[in-house]
Order: sequence, then structure tokens, then C-alpha cells
Amino acid sequence: MDAMLPVVVIGAGPQGLAAAAHLVERNVPVVVLEAGDTAASAVREWGHVRLFSEWPELIDGASARLLSQTGWEAPTSGFPTGAQWIEQYLAPLATALGDRVRFGARVTGVSRRGRDRLVDADRGSHPFTVHVRDAAGDEHRLEARAVLDASGTWSTPNPAGANGLPALGEARAADVLSYRIPDFRDRSGFEGKHTIVVGSGHSAVTAVLALARMVRRDPSTSVTWVLRRVTADNAFGGGDADDLPARGALGMRAKEFVDAGLVTIATGFRVERVERNEDRAILTAEDGRKLEADRVVVLTGFRPDLSFLSEIRLELDPTLQAPVRVAVEIDPNIHSCGSVAATGAADLAQPEPAFYLVGAKSYGRAPTFLALTGYEQVRSVVAELAGDHEAARRVELSLPETGVCGGAGLFDAAGPIGGACCAPPVLQIGRMPAAV
Repeated sequence: MDAMLPVVVIGAGPQGLAAAAHLVERNVPVVVLEAGDTAASAVREWGHVRLFSEWPELIDGASARLLSQTGWEAPTSGFPTGAQWIEQYLAPLATALGDRVRFGARVTGVSRRGRDRLVDADRGSHPFTVHVRDAAGDEHRLEARAVLDASGTWSTPNPAGANGLPALGEARAADVLSYRIPDFRDRSGFEGKHTIVVGSGHSAVTAVLALARMVRRDPSTSVTWVLRRVTADNAFGGGDADDLPARGALGMRAKEFVDAGLVTIATGFRVERVERNEDRAILTAEDGRKLEADRVVVLTGFRPDLSFLSEIRLELDPTLQAPVRVAVEIDPNIHSCGSVAATGAADLAQPEPAFYLVGAKSYGRAPTFLALTGYEQVRSVVAELAGDHEAARRVELSLPETGVCGGAGLFDAAGPIGGACCAPPVLQIGRMPAAV
């Protein structure tokens, strides 16, 4: 294979740009293909949301070294919003990478030159062929010595339907459903109205907190938090036991608002049907309970888009759709007490030589991913591609604990499941009545 062929990185988000910076530092040719028209276009869509990681945890080492050559100075403290992350770090990084980053370049397929998925013969000696569609709709192909898929999961949110498929009528009611954290600075769409938030992760908690503050200012506003599990314990996170204080504080504040009556919780509510009642939505659970609201915010997580990788040989965990050696560490059904270890090239390697899923996409459907995790991944993968196997094996990151014990917790049982590590369980919140 031609050693002068570039490494193709799919996605110009935080991990994709970091991978490019590491490749540049090791004098490896690189091309970054970004479907959007700006750097970190997915982050831009949630630019109004404040991260729970501080600045030092959001900046990659090789990227900082590249930027320092331009006179850039790293922010040292504070919790930026997504927009600030872009403005003060990601956009300057893309500029520093120059024409290595190509915008409006959507990857529609990846394969081996002259080899489909079935062909074994000399497979690893043939370059990758990356099929790209530009903003004008024209198609072209780019050959690569290796491919890093850092495209994330933002484009494929999970539906409201409890079984992982859209609920009956969900597509037809799309105009009253949102699958992203709304910009609550525009309060007109929420004040004086009833909003349902579906989901239990950090995004859902963030939305619940914003809405609860509106309820406190205007009691005619109401919010219902819909959880699929029959207990709300795990939705409140690890609290003081979380090694990221801002993340732990999210759940603690949410519990305070619930206890104060500013938020109503519907537990064990598994959406089966979504119907329209003029400009409002009616959610029906599998057990027949109904909830009606002016707005429904569905924040049930994301899943990887594997459609353009149909000709790539992948070994993915059947539950998470993540690389199997990564899935062992992050499966929310068994994960406990922040015991996740950093993952590198050996964990991310696929049956397809020189192809890697990195960043949030490497976590498949797992609910939590830190920028630090992705930076360590791309550092290790780039070292492997550059032939520095010792550096690839080395672990340079210890991940912060979440403070949450007992894996994902019980799903159908209503008994206590434990709360923060080494702390007493939070009180269970009862199920909602059949209608509200």
C-alpha cells in the first residue's frame, strides 16, 4: 500500500480534529471529512448547553501544541458552553489544520479498493476507498491507508418508543417532538405550557432543570419527567461521589426540584403511542396511562450510524453496537462505580485492518462519553498507525468515577437499587397515576 496515502478521519468534531492534530505531529498525511459546513457542526447544535467538564478536560494535548504555534492560549478554568468550546478551541484548531479539513463532505460509504466485504484475498494490502458526496451533490472517491470514523452519534437520536423503535404515530407527530436539548433562553415556547421530558441521562436532567426554573418563576408552567424504569434512583446520578462535581451536581439539583414539587415524575412509563390533539401531543404508555403536553422533548440517547460501513468488517458488541473490547467496560447493564478504563488502539481494533471507530461512536449506544476518553483513544490509535507500538500500548488517562453503583439498576422491580457509591440509596419516587 502507498505510504503516502492519507489517513482519512470522518468528522471534524473534538475527536476528529484531535486525531488530525496527532497525525500532523507525527508527519502522517491526513484528510478530515466533515459533512457540516463548519468545524464541530454537531456541537454547534447544542452550543447553548454548558458542559460539566472544565476547560483542562476539554483540550487535547497534541491539539494544544499545534495551536500554541499560532499564539493561541488555552483557557484554564471554567465550564464552557458548546458555543464557547467551538469559539475558543475547536474552530481555531480547524483553522490551524488548514486545508486538511474539508467541509460539506459527507461520507456515504467506505470499502477496500476492488474488494467488497466478502473478499479475503490480499484485502489488507489494498487501500480504503472512501465515497464522498459534496454540498452540491456531486460524488467522488478518496483513497486512504487508514480510516478513523469519528462521526459521533448526534445524527441518530433514539426514538421515544420504549422498544427502541419509533412509537406508533411518532413520525406523524414530529413537529411537536424535539430530540435535542432546546434552547430554553427562548422561553416563549415553554412558559405557561406543559412540557414532557422523556429520558434519564444527563441531557434529560439538563432539560428538566431548565424547565423547573421556569416553573419556579411561573407556576402556570409545568413539566413531567418520563422515566422507563420503575424507580428514579439512577436518574439522579452519583451526587457528591461523582469525580466530576458539575456532573454530580446535575442530579442533586434535579432531586431538589422534584422534592420541591416543581417537577412531576412518571416512572415505569414506556411510550407505545404518540397522538396529536390539535397542537398538543398525547403519549400513551404500554400499560395504558396517558400524558398530554404542549411539547415533548425526547432525550433517550443516541445510536451509531453504521449504514455507510456495510462493506467494512466490524466486530461489535450485540447489545451496545460498540467494539467488543470497549463494550465490556461501558455496558450500562453491568457498569459499576465508575470502573471504566481508558481504551486505546488494541481495544478499538477491528477485523478490518487500519479501520477504527473512535470518539462517541466507539461507545455505541452507551449513554456517557467524555472528551478525555476520545483524546486518549486517538492518541493511542495514531501512535499505532505511526508504528510507535509502545506509545499505543501506554495508558495516559485515568477516568473520573461516576459515583453510581449497581450498573444500570433494576428495570421492572420497584425495590431500592442503591445510589451513590458508599452512600445510602435515594428515596424511591412512586409511579404516576394513570392520567394527568
